[in-house]
Amino acid sequence: MVSDGWKGYSQVHKHYEHKSIPHTKGQYVKDNYHTNSIEGFWSLLKRGILGIYHSVSPKHLQLYCDEFSFRYNTKDFDEGNRFNFALYCAFEGRLTYEELIS
Repeated sequence: MVSDGWKGYSQVHKHYEHKSIPHTKGQYVKDNYHTNSIEGFWSLLKRGILGIYHSVSPKHLQLYCDEFSFRYNTKDFDEGNRFNFALYCAFEGRLTYEELIS
């Protein structure tokens, strides 16, 4: 795991390999580790929730995160391949309307 220097991450090393990049010291890359990718993802997620959906309920938050992680992880796909991949993935776990609103 790679994170910035926030104190909340101080115990992560007990469970994961952890690299800390102290942004408060003006450091943004350390031994080829950086937080640019995850910061870019969070930026897109926040912009999507605030700009597209305006708000989300805690009940469905994971689904919104899943949607945006799919978009981010397939950002280099052209639209046809992204659509085909989404169809392929849909066969593995269909969410019905009844499950969504329950």
